Amino acid sequence: MVFMKRRSLLTGLGAGLLLSTRVRALRAAVPRDLEKNPSFKATPFQLGVASGDPASDGLVLWTRLASDPLEEAGGMEALKPVLVGWEVSEDETFSKPVQSGQALAHPELGHSVHVEVAGLRPDRPYWYRFHIAGYQSPVGRGRTLPMPGAPLSRVRFAAAGCQHYEYGYYTAWRAIANEPIDFVFHYGDYIYESADSGDHLRDIDGRKAHVLRRHVGPECYSLDEYRRRYAQYKLDPDLQAAHAATSWIVSFDDHEIDNNWAGDTDQDGTPPEIFRLRRAVGLQAYYENMPLRATSIPDGSHMQLYRSFTFGDLMNMFVLDTRQYRSDQAYGDTNAAQGKDVWSPERTMMGAQQEQWLFDGLGRSDAKWNLLAHQVMIMDLAHRKSAHSELTYSMDQWSGYLYSRKRLLDFIDTHCPGNVVNVTGDAHRHFAGDLLIEPGRGKPVSVEFLATSISSGADGLGDDDHFSRIARSENPHLKATTDKRGYVLCDVGPEVWHADLKTIDRVMVPGGKLSTYASFAVERGNPGLQKA
Repeated sequence: MVFMKRRSLLTGLGAGLLLSTRVRALRAAVPRDLEKNPSFKATPFQLGVASGDPASDGLVLWTRLASDPLEEAGGMEALKPVLVGWEVSEDETFSKPVQSGQALAHPELGHSVHVEVAGLRPDRPYWYRFHIAGYQSPVGRGRTLPMPGAPLSRVRFAAAGCQHYEYGYYTAWRAIANEPIDFVFHYGDYIYESADSGDHLRDIDGRKAHVLRRHVGPECYSLDEYRRRYAQYKLDPDLQAAHAATSWIVSFDDHEIDNNWAGDTDQDGTPPEIFRLRRAVGLQAYYENMPLRATSIPDGSHMQLYRSFTFGDLMNMFVLDTRQYRSDQAYGDTNAAQGKDVWSPERTMMGAQQEQWLFDGLGRSDAKWNLLAHQVMIMDLAHRKSAHSELTYSMDQWSGYLYSRKRLLDFIDTHCPGNVVNVTGDAHRHFAGDLLIEPGRGKPVSVEFLATSISSGADGLGDDDHFSRIARSENPHLKATTDKRGYVLCDVGPEVWHADLKTIDRVMVPGGKLSTYASFAVERGNPGLQKA
């Protein structure tokens, strides 16, 4: 009961009231064990700030207190709730303040803060910061959404993810921080749960490479270990810069919990009732460290993450969750031929409830574009190890869930032809291609831009490696692929959707160079990629 009261208070503190009324309402509900005069051995804002889940009248402001982030409890001397002040301004010097208040940082939530600010003006930037006990956080910048249906001529965003700390520097995040964009879509794999690799050569996507930056601690199973892993990643200054630069819309994939988990199943055959315990703490740590609303606070081993965002009359964005509700991967989660199991109507990628939510949303959408933002490749990509071996497909991607894939593409073809774009990730290389209901037959019904990794896979081999050559020869719907790190930059207009596949030449040393590997355009009403 105590936790539920604090949870309600946390939600109430995000209502965006002015400080005077907030303080009066707060005093009657302050927990008895509140730390009234907290002290810190160093600034408690070492993990930076973030904003996310924007609306037309507000957004979520995030920080997490930790004066010694890699130590037990983040170095917090007292495991008690503490009051954290926050401010929002119309300018970065805070000479035009619009709102301020206080929020509780609960030890139950790792002393994270999620302020749901409301009452702001639509379609404009705001600056924010936090303060406590004489310390002030870095300044962050977020942006509210336009009003639903408002005329809008442009939306720009970056899509990125897969940021294995040990395999490279976060140069791409610094580049994203410098992009003039409205938001970031993080498709998942914010952390990797694996243990410290040690100071030795390691097999990275089939190649030997030196581990650059080592994980602290063992493989994550407990809440404390997941919290420490997030802290290690969030200490990176390039990642902090990207969070502070603009609002993020986030989703998780597999490594936030365990490699290639699916529903109640992990890759090791752990009994579902045991795996759900790990899933619960992994989801809690994810919520604690992301700028998410209280509607996403985990309830045991479940977290509500699929949701939608409206960008005026230009774009509706549907963020999907392809981990919590999916069936276990077919054929032992190996790359395999597409047997009858992948067509079974008993197997699902999204689950019936999420699928119906998506179909209802797409069916009602009157925006010029619809963005499906999700985790894994939806292209049906065939591959073979050699010229004479059989064609195989990933069982972890939509190619292992062909019944679900066909239902989705059939719906798009019937109800919203020509205005659906998929942005995905997970595969550690760029892919861009057309989506056909049956590969090799018919016309495209949608397109896909799959963003390569921030660092996972290390420097990479470019676009002339064995995988790229085979993939292009076997998949005429695939228009581009390269094994380099980077992100996808989308520039959406009323009639044309532009996308640049951005790459970093090297991530195993600092200061890699940014370039554009390929550019594509999609005309509204005419699905199919065109070189730009």
